[in-house]
Amino acid sequence: MILYIAYFKVVDKNRERQILPEHLDYVNGLLRKKIIVAKGPFTDKSGGLIIYKTPTLEEATQYIMNDPVIRHG
Repeated sequence: MILYIAYFKVVDKNRERQILPEHLDYVNGLLRKKIIVAKGPFTDKSGGLIIYKTPTLEEATQYIMNDPVIRHG
């Protein structure tokens, strides 16, 4: 397994508030499955970071692309 890091930047704070509950459900589900090994917001609230543990970059990319923050932009 390889670790992949995804950086998420907040571009619209109002949109973030709407999507955040769905995003948290999604990432917490992946955390329970041990696909995500660490996650959290930056202290300045400008975004966050997620570390995925997957066998391939393609699989990590799929998890990222299915994240509600990406899907609903």
